[in-house]
Amino acid sequence: MLRESAAEMNTASPDEGTPVSVKIRERLAAARKRYNANDNIAEFIEPGELEKLLDEVEHKMQGVLDSLVIDTAKDHNTRTTARRVAKMYVNEVFKGRYTQAPAITEFPNAEHLNELMIVGPITVRSACSHHFCPVIGKIWIGVLPNEHTNVIGLSKYARLVDWVMGRPQIQEEAVVQLADLIMEKTQPDGLAIVMEASHFCMSWRGVREMDSKMLNSVMRGVFLKDPTLRREFLSLIPGRN
Repeated sequence: MLRESAAEMNTASPDEGTPVSVKIRERLAAARKRYNANDNIAEFIEPGELEKLLDEVEHKMQGVLDSLVIDTAKDHNTRTTARRVAKMYVNEVFKGRYTQAPAITEFPNAEHLNELMIVGPITVRSACSHHFCPVIGKIWIGVLPNEHTNVIGLSKYARLVDWVMGRPQIQEEAVVQLADLIMEKTQPDGLAIVMEASHFCMSWRGVREMDSKMLNSVMRGVFLKDPTLRREFLSLIPGRN
């Protein structure tokens, strides 16, 4: 029996028992890839590991509840809170970190469209990187295509917004990330994005200012050079004038 146990130990995987988060971080480090809160790390997660990551987050979240002196064993309201919070983070609000980009069907610009197109408002559901408090708002996207621009369906803009915003974000960085992604996917002559959002880290805590919102924009290509086009885009956003 002792010999068998020793043999089993010798053939065991060297990283058996290693937390899955450590394995993922090691892959990221080996590839010299950044893994900030608003980065997507899906390509470094192997099949089956997301469920293990969920289990690990649940275990550590239970530790947080214990440190907050909440009797989850006797409190029926928080008995499974650790699991619910883990599922919320991994499978819902931070899903954009752990899943591949949504499939986007692209079509050639057969009719050589070159007129301003605006999509929005698209609902934003995100969370701030500082406090993990909700960021809720809307985005408007303006695209000026050219004959080489890839045309994508209107719903695909919403899917890209959801993917980018489904991570802990800072609004200024999130809009730039989204602009980079849409520019890469469509290759237009110009791109304009405006985002308006309420930040619960300001209304729910801190100064508790309920009515304040943040509004910012990113302009690319001809929107930077042509003030008339920029004014047209901004004037056509419903409710923003």
